[in-house]
Amino acid sequence: MTDIKEKTAALMEWFSPGGIFYPVLHLLFTPGWWQLLLCFLSCSFLMIFSLNAVEKNGFEGSLVGTLVMPYFSGFPNLCFAWLMARNSANGVLVLENCLVNNVTNLTLIPALPAILWGLTLSNGKETLSPDMRISLLSLLLSILALGFFSLALFFMSRDGKLDAVDGTLLLGIFLFWQLFHVFEVLKNNTREKRQIKKRILFDLLIIGFCAWGIFSSIEGLIQWIFAHGKGFFSKSNLGLLSGLLMVVPNAFLALYYSAVHRSDIAYASQIGDCHICIPLCVGIFAVFSTIRVPANMETGIFIIMGAAAGHFLFLAFMKRLPRFAGVFLAGLYAFFIYKEIL
Repeated sequence: MTDIKEKTAALMEWFSPGGIFYPVLHLLFTPGWWQLLLCFLSCSFLMIFSLNAVEKNGFEGSLVGTLVMPYFSGFPNLCFAWLMARNSANGVLVLENCLVNNVTNLTLIPALPAILWGLTLSNGKETLSPDMRISLLSLLLSILALGFFSLALFFMSRDGKLDAVDGTLLLGIFLFWQLFHVFEVLKNNTREKRQIKKRILFDLLIIGFCAWGIFSSIEGLIQWIFAHGKGFFSKSNLGLLSGLLMVVPNAFLALYYSAVHRSDIAYASQIGDCHICIPLCVGIFAVFSTIRVPANMETGIFIIMGAAAGHFLFLAFMKRLPRFAGVFLAGLYAFFIYKEIL
């Protein structure tokens, strides 16, 4: 018995501070910034890969991009808004996060595939198929909705703040927009005699696990920045940093779907993710706490509305985003980041 106790004590020493296995335990239970970042990216990409199964089990085409995918790619922004509201943090951080996210989604992310191999809905064909024409019309409607949401936010913020009434209105228009898409899914499935398969529940289970991982990693990264952040990575730049980080999965998603000639999903996913940030994320925070609107918000709103107008015109008349437009959008994004850093 004494021998067993001695061996147990020796084994416990291996896991105590200074022991051989203590660094492993410390790594697992007190992760640093790079482990949290790896967890965030891994869970985000796993969420996105679930989209193929979701599309096969009852959703299709641009509806995946406008109704399903935004909740996957935009979930980190929702987590950030909720954590900021729960901790009574500065609402400017949430507003900066959403503006950086939307500007990136409308400028740099579509610019990259447009410059590399072209972002087109026609895929070299002179006329679009009926399904692709329907996707194009749905995409154009989503862009118009994005312009409407951004314009609504602009006028609500003219008094210098976004209060609970403004937040409730933003959430109301977002809810109406989502209900419209839900009825579109039901209508299309009824017309084509399709059903949403039960196997989608397994995908939702995976998504729930990923959601927990994303939420935990974002909370950990925020705490790390508040405790250890210095210089550019300080808490004063938290809105900008979080906005840049949370578009990484969106960029991967856009590059993947455009490379496999599904530009309709690549485009719709970015527009749909913009809907999650404005009005949903801004509305969630404003309901809990008033947001004092910074002076530089107008620059971001004008870039969002201008880029949305450009995408609408190019898609309506050319059914693609030309390479020269991609170069211009990339330059516009560089200008925006330069203004934000200054």
